[in-house]
Amino acid sequence: MPKFVYAFEEGNKDMKSLLGGKGANLAEMKRIGLPVPSGFTITTDACNAYYKNGKKLGKDLEKQIFELLERLEKVTNKTFGDIKNPLLVSVRSGAVISMPGMMDTVLNLGLNDESVKGLAVLTENERFAYDSYRRFIQMFGDVVLSIPKYEFDRVLDDVKHTTNAKNDTDLTVEALQEIIRKYKGVIKRHAGIMFPNDPREQLIMAVRAVFDSWNNQRAIIYRNINDIPHDLGTAVNVQSMVFGNMGETSGTGVAFTRNPATGENKVFGEYLLNAQGEDVVAGIRTPKGIDELKDFMSGKIYNQFMDIAKKLEIHYRDMQDIEFTFEKGELFLLQTRTGKRTAKAAMNIAVDLVEEGKITKEEAIMRIDPKQIDQLLHPTFDPDGLSKAKKLAKGLAASPGAASGRVYFTSEKAVEVADSGEKTILVRIETSPEDIEGMDKSQGILTARGGMTSHAAVVARGMGRCCVAGCGELKIDEEQKQFVAGGVVIKEGDHISIDGNTGFVYKGIIDTKDIELTGSFGVIMKWADEKRRLKIRTNADTPRDAKTAVDFGAEGIGLCRTEHMFFAEDRISIMRQMILSDTKEDRIKALDKLYIFQKEDFAGIFRAMGERPTTIRLLDPPLHEFLPHNNEDIKALANAMNIDYIKLKNKVLELKEFNPMLGHRGCRLAITYPEIYQMQAKAIIGAAIEVSKLDGSNIKPEIMIPLVGHAKELEILRELVEKTVNQTLEDGCYKLEYLVGTMIEIPRAALTADEVAKHADFFSFGTNDLTQMTFGFSRDDAGKFIEEYKNKEIFENDPFTTLDVSGVGSLISTAYKLGRSVKENLKIGICGEHGGDPRSIQFCENIGLDYVSCSPYRVPIARLAAAQSVINKNI
Repeated sequence: MPKFVYAFEEGNKDMKSLLGGKGANLAEMKRIGLPVPSGFTITTDACNAYYKNGKKLGKDLEKQIFELLERLEKVTNKTFGDIKNPLLVSVRSGAVISMPGMMDTVLNLGLNDESVKGLAVLTENERFAYDSYRRFIQMFGDVVLSIPKYEFDRVLDDVKHTTNAKNDTDLTVEALQEIIRKYKGVIKRHAGIMFPNDPREQLIMAVRAVFDSWNNQRAIIYRNINDIPHDLGTAVNVQSMVFGNMGETSGTGVAFTRNPATGENKVFGEYLLNAQGEDVVAGIRTPKGIDELKDFMSGKIYNQFMDIAKKLEIHYRDMQDIEFTFEKGELFLLQTRTGKRTAKAAMNIAVDLVEEGKITKEEAIMRIDPKQIDQLLHPTFDPDGLSKAKKLAKGLAASPGAASGRVYFTSEKAVEVADSGEKTILVRIETSPEDIEGMDKSQGILTARGGMTSHAAVVARGMGRCCVAGCGELKIDEEQKQFVAGGVVIKEGDHISIDGNTGFVYKGIIDTKDIELTGSFGVIMKWADEKRRLKIRTNADTPRDAKTAVDFGAEGIGLCRTEHMFFAEDRISIMRQMILSDTKEDRIKALDKLYIFQKEDFAGIFRAMGERPTTIRLLDPPLHEFLPHNNEDIKALANAMNIDYIKLKNKVLELKEFNPMLGHRGCRLAITYPEIYQMQAKAIIGAAIEVSKLDGSNIKPEIMIPLVGHAKELEILRELVEKTVNQTLEDGCYKLEYLVGTMIEIPRAALTADEVAKHADFFSFGTNDLTQMTFGFSRDDAGKFIEEYKNKEIFENDPFTTLDVSGVGSLISTAYKLGRSVKENLKIGICGEHGGDPRSIQFCENIGLDYVSCSPYRVPIARLAAAQSVINKNI
């Protein structure tokens, strides 16, 4: 029989995959002598076995659970279900990778109508006993029996109203007993069963519920957002209860050993007196800052906690997130884990820990999640706009950034509106794990309740979403779908702006300004650049984009798309003249006009890039994309160009294709109309000569021919380009180096790359189209079914986001080997969106590509991911 249950004393921090993060760390804290209430962990293996066995625990597992329960009874000298000295336990989830708030917890388990009386006598605190019992029934009903929490909240609010109790702590014993009776009625009505009085039955039901919560909707969404595998399972921790709600000498709190928003080396946390842990994270009451704990009991708890916080950070060599409770003046630790932090804090903490000699530079690089860097790239509000904006309220600056959007009061509505393309701000009294999707889709989150460690704050920081929490000045009316702040009524759909750096809420939309990256960010990027092998280029079509990318550390352009340049208002009419020309001579006349614009475009990009390598892709899309398609627009164009409407309409129909992605585009256009590529090649070299002469720089253009599927296509077009380039150089009395290569985006080109390489100076994998053609998916339509493929575990990731290593990756590896077999120094990189995806970058490092190219704002992500790829490869 496999061992499925471990006492805390049997584990350690290295058993995370088996005991989950929480269980492993509880065991570790126990091992190093910290005050941790005793308990045991049911393993992730047990969870996976539960699902494999049709969601049945099985007799063997139940036997092991009760054996460890007996052992816990002996350690605590209490008995489960006993009337005189009852053992009460918490039942908590504990995944391998921390998923705060996504799964379920039950506190005070073991109470029933009899043991609550014994607890009252034992503690000499009847109010505490009945408060614990009402909490247990509510959590059990919500978590185990899936009864909506608002059903219990309604009862609680009604009794508070009738007894004039402002806070939960003002409820009398009689009021609590009335709540308990009504809670049981809620369970009978909604679940069709009586509340179970047998503590053993309670325990088994709670364990099942925690296992079930591994696959609840919010947990699945969280794992999808954070790329956490769905097959890890969760552990369950059963722990002897300690009580923070035993009066004014008891309390509970959450603290970080460093500031999770800024990284400042100072303990940051909050606590509540006479409360249980859920009260802090749920934001039901607004907590006090941990510094105020100095004044409590002459600083005894504060000093002890500070010593423990320091010890834990040294032990784990990272910032810790600690949950604690003190019962009648005695401190207990309920959890420690590596603390979630903003990107800014992650950078600062990593650099500080290196300077403190606690970690190496390589470890610091590995501590930063490349995707989290997006947080640093969020804009802030423009100072001028900010000075004119109307302030509505101020809350806690819970997660940095600046966001404007329309107000919505439910997660579902925020998701619906965001999916339609609108920017939204999710406004809630307090968020709960059910709001995860709405929080992810919204630009920002605003809550009326909760502190810096509330659900809204922690989850927003992890997501990189702007958040203002605990904004008590808001008077939210969810029924009327409006809130009042600063004397102003804001209705659903109205625009507001929130500043996660200051906590201010403003009316209307405020413009934002570009971000600046300095300090620890620069240090980490410098260390990453020293470590990485891959060069990082950018995909940029304008001088502005090119400059932005260079500011972010781009070392060249891997893809400049020339087609975007033709859509400008002063060029589209000339482009259309070229397309509608009946003769080559007329086409060339139009192309000569376009040449002036193209040369100017390329000169601007060369100036922005200096001597950095710049790859320019010649025209790729089919010509019909530049023409109107509906009759009204065709008539308007015919009038504007003084062309017969019928003639124009027939031309549009003639160019229309059933499957344009596989049609007359890319190199096929130049095989048919070579003068198009001749004009572009001439413009590229003409611009390079101009900039080189004026700036004294050594411009080395890279001309890329797209959509090659056959070596002969490239052979013909390379000869065409070279002839044009050489003539342009001769006419300009100038010499410069240039490269001619191709984009590998058709499977046939990958499979015959040795033949293609004979005519290429470089390969650039266009992974967007290569993925599309390998799978036979339209990337514009695949979104309709990709999520279902992920849900059914056909795909682990969207192949248009993370490279499909076994399929598309196999083609890339084949082409790489074949190409290098012909030309040992053939330059090879990728320029699809995968160039900014960390896992795809790992693949590029593993097979030996020379560079990756991505959008400007993903350049820092790629720089860091490339360094991490080298470190991972050498582990």
